Amino acid sequence: MTTNTGKPPLNWVNVIIFIGLPIAALLLVPLWGIYHGYDGFQWLWALAFLYLNGLSITGGYHRLWSHKSYEASPVLKWFFAFWGAGALQNSILIWASDHRRHHRHVDDNTLDPYSAGRGLWFSHIGWMLREYNSNDPDFSNAKDLLRDPVVIWQDKHYVALTLFMNVALPLLLGIWHGDIIGTLLLVGLLRLVVNHHVTFFINSLAHFWGSRPYTESNSARDNGFLAFLTYGEGYHNYHHIFQADYRNGIRWWQWDPTKWMIALCNRVGLARNLNRVSDFKIQRAILDTAFIRARNKLEQAQGSESLRAMLEREYQLFTDSINQWTALQAERYERTKVQLSGAFEERKHHLQQKWENAALHTKLKTLEYSLKMQRKRLSLLMEQVHFQQAQVA
Repeated sequence: MTTNTGKPPLNWVNVIIFIGLPIAALLLVPLWGIYHGYDGFQWLWALAFLYLNGLSITGGYHRLWSHKSYEASPVLKWFFAFWGAGALQNSILIWASDHRRHHRHVDDNTLDPYSAGRGLWFSHIGWMLREYNSNDPDFSNAKDLLRDPVVIWQDKHYVALTLFMNVALPLLLGIWHGDIIGTLLLVGLLRLVVNHHVTFFINSLAHFWGSRPYTESNSARDNGFLAFLTYGEGYHNYHHIFQADYRNGIRWWQWDPTKWMIALCNRVGLARNLNRVSDFKIQRAILDTAFIRARNKLEQAQGSESLRAMLEREYQLFTDSINQWTALQAERYERTKVQLSGAFEERKHHLQQKWENAALHTKLKTLEYSLKMQRKRLSLLMEQVHFQQAQVA
């Protein structure tokens, strides 16, 4: 007699991969290390495979195919297709389609395939262990990928590719090195398990642990420690509001090797048309979120009429800056159209156009700076609110 638990049936292939392989790694890797040991060659190759797989997922599956944040040459696409298959996270087509659904329906427990609203375990790995309806293939959001020959070829030959990358390649390394079992355990098994879980951290921990400086409309968070583990993907709050940016870590000091790899590929001609969100839009998102928090805080505070008035004045300045920026962007667009429409006029008035473009650029930079200063004033205002609340308490 079977008991109906109300849960979808288990996906036994995924159970073996995502539960069985970690258990095997926990048992076999230490045992071989104790009785035989590993050497530097094996650890270095395991690290190399880990990064090649990881960067192919983040730079290829994610930023290239899922979000079209840049364009890649055929050589780079094939590189990502092979090493991404080695990560054993499904084909580009299925991975990218699922991820686009995640962004479109983030935190929707019915439509988001790995919704954080269903808990840490579900968003980390549980969503893959059962035949949930949200996992049913639907490529209506990936028509562009269906026209990509690299994507279609990889999807068709995915099983053979992943077996070659995860079994045959480590086996060949082991034969070359003279320790087949040790190389298979480190380069094949342990590397694969680690790669899986650092990727899954983005679906799970990056929606539970960290800060939300850019938007509070979803559960995604920025976390520098997770960024270190995930090749730069940990700046997840930024990514969910500006998903088409080829960067996740937008500051020079933020750890984002995927961003650096894409920039390097751009320099050597393997990538082009890198999407980059303007600093003004970033500052605007930060201030939008800060104003929402400030209003919520002041609603709870008593006797804060003067601070509320200050906040509304700041918000009016903020609105004025947004309107000015929009007008300047429209002016820039019209001027570019005029310049492109008449080459002879461009030559005739070359000096004047350079001056006007420089003036327009200066105005835009001034607006960006004004938003940065407004952030500081808003921060000071919130310090006054905290001080006032402390006095009342």
